[in-house]
Amino acid sequence: MLAPKTNRFQGPLRYSLALLAALSVAAGAVDAAEQADHRTVSELRADLDSRKTTSAELVQAFIRRIEAIDRNGPQLRSVISINPQALEQARALDKELRSKGPRGPMHGIPVLVKDNIETADPMPTTAGSLALLDNVTKRDAPIIANLRKSGAIILGKTNLSEWANFRSTNSISGWSAVGGLAKNPHVLDRSPCGSSAGTGVAVAAALAPVGIGTETDGSIVCPSAMNGVVGLKPTLGLLSARYIIPIAHSQDTAGPMTTNVKDAALLLTALVGDAPACDPPSAGCAKADYTQGLVPTALNGKRIGVLRFPAGSNTNIDPVYERALNHLKEGGATLVEVSMPGIDKMREAERFVMHAEFKNDLNAYLASSPAKIASRTLAQLIELNKRTPAELALFGQEIFEKAESMPPLSDPKYATARADSKRLASVEGILKMLAEDKLDLLVAPTTGVAWRIDSVNGSRSAGSFSSMPAVAGFPHLTVPMGDLKGLPLGLSFIGAPWSEDLLLAAGYAFEQRAKARLIPKFLPSIEDQEPAFAPAVPSP
Repeated sequence: MLAPKTNRFQGPLRYSLALLAALSVAAGAVDAAEQADHRTVSELRADLDSRKTTSAELVQAFIRRIEAIDRNGPQLRSVISINPQALEQARALDKELRSKGPRGPMHGIPVLVKDNIETADPMPTTAGSLALLDNVTKRDAPIIANLRKSGAIILGKTNLSEWANFRSTNSISGWSAVGGLAKNPHVLDRSPCGSSAGTGVAVAAALAPVGIGTETDGSIVCPSAMNGVVGLKPTLGLLSARYIIPIAHSQDTAGPMTTNVKDAALLLTALVGDAPACDPPSAGCAKADYTQGLVPTALNGKRIGVLRFPAGSNTNIDPVYERALNHLKEGGATLVEVSMPGIDKMREAERFVMHAEFKNDLNAYLASSPAKIASRTLAQLIELNKRTPAELALFGQEIFEKAESMPPLSDPKYATARADSKRLASVEGILKMLAEDKLDLLVAPTTGVAWRIDSVNGSRSAGSFSSMPAVAGFPHLTVPMGDLKGLPLGLSFIGAPWSEDLLLAAGYAFEQRAKARLIPKFLPSIEDQEPAFAPAVPSP
C-alpha cells in the first residue's frame, strides 16, 4: 500500500529502457547499474569536452542505475518518471558540442527535477497526487527554460511529499500516492525528510549529478541535510516560481540540490539564466556567476553568528556541531554566540499566510491546467480525495480543509498576518541578529537526525532553523557537516537577502576543510548493525 511496485509512470521508464537496450554502450563498458557515477559536474564537463564520454552515454548510465536501485534493489522510489526524450536531447547536445563547443558548464549534464515543476517534455507534473496524473502542460517553467538554454538535459521527475507536504499535519515525509515512499539511501528505514525527498535521495544515490527541489519552509534544506547533500534555498524572487505548483507565493522558491557546493553554484547560475527574475526588482539582485567566490580562504575575516538548539534538545549532535564550528574557526572566522528571537508569533502568522495563499494560489494554478484535469479548485480536490482510498490511506487532508476555510487575500487579516510574519522574520529577526554583532552570516545545525519511518504516527520534527529565513525570504544553504551512526547531518549558512555568493563561498571553504560527504551504503537499519542490541550474555 505504501509503495506500489507499478504505476502509470513506468510506461515512460520501460520505453526508455527498451530504447537503451537497442542503443547500449560498447561491450566491455562498466555496467552503470552496478557502479555509481559520483563524478561532479566539473569532472563530467572535462570528460565530455575530452570525448571520454558523451551525454547520451551519461543518460543511458543514469537510467540503468535508476532501474537497478530505484525500481529494484533497495527500491529507493525517488524517481517518479523518466523523460522519454532525454536520450534524443542528449544526442542533439553531443552533436552541438562537437560542432560548436559547450554552451557552458551545464552543457550535456542530466538533471532531475522535482515533480511539482513543469517541463515541456511529455511527462505530467503531479505533485505526487493522483488528481494530476494528466497534468501534461507542454510548457517549461522559466527556470527549466533557463536550464535548457544552458544545455542541461531534463532526465526525469523526482518523487516528493505529496502536495509538497501541505495536505496533512500527520503526513509521512517522502510519500506520495503516485510515487510511493522514498527511502533514505544511507539507512533505508529512516526518513529522507521532505518535501523535496526524491531529489535529495536521487542526488545522494548518484541517480543524477544534480537535481532541483522547491521550498516553502524547510523542503530543500531538510532533505538535503538528511540525505547528505548540499541544498540552497535562494532569496525569494531570485528564481521565478511561474509554472511551479504552489503553496504560498510569499515563500515558495526552487533551488539546487547537489553533492558539493561548486555544483550548487553552477546549477544556480544556470537557473538564474541571463537575467534574474527579481520579482520585485531589487538593487541587490543581479546576474552573477556564483562560482567566482569559491576559494578555500573565503572564511578568513568573516564574523559568524552561532545558533544552537534549545538546551537539552538534539544533544546527540553536539559533538558533530562543535567539530564543524572548529573548522570555521580554523578557516579564519570569528564566531559569536547569538540567540534567535522568539518565533512563536512569527509561526502563527506564517501559518495563516500559508493557508490563505495556498487556497488562492492553487485555485489559480488549477484554473490554468489542461482540460483533462477534473479537479479545478481546492474544494474539488478535497472531494476527490474523499472518493479515492489510495490518497487518504495513510493520513488525512486537514490542511486542505483548513485552507479551504480561509478568507480571500483581500481580507485585512491576511495583510496583517503577512506584514507581521515578514517583519518578525527579517527586520526583527535575521537582520537584527546580523546588525547587533556586525555579523556577515549565521550558522546553525540544519536539523536533527533522520527519524525512523513510521506509517502509524507519521513524521516527527527533528528540530530546524528553516522557518525564519523561509518566512523572511532570505537565502539558506546547507552543507554536509558529519554524521551520527551513518546518518548525515547538515550545517546551515543563513544570510541577508541576495547574499547567495557569500553563503556559497563560506560553505565551499567549510566543505574543503570538513570533507564530510558520505556515500550511501543502503543499510537496511542501524539497529540491525548495532552490537549492543545483541545479549551480552548468551542464553543458557
